[in-house]
Amino acid sequence: MRKFVFSSAMIGVVSGGWNAVRATRTGPRDWRLLLLWLGWSLSTATAIGTVIIDARERNAEVEKLKLHS
Repeated sequence: MRKFVFSSAMIGVVSGGWNAVRATRTGPRDWRLLLLWLGWSLSTATAIGTVIIDARERNAEVEKLKLHS
């Protein structure tokens, strides 16, 4: 859980989500709002995938070091 909270990618996604919420509340509801949320959802999926891949790579490196010592 900590890897998600402290990841810079996830912090960026949260701030982008906050901006999307503010735009939804105050801005016009047109096709640009749909694209905003679509872009945010793709960014979220990419950030989550990146954090998971990084964690797996880090775990694999730790296992290699354990085997060699």
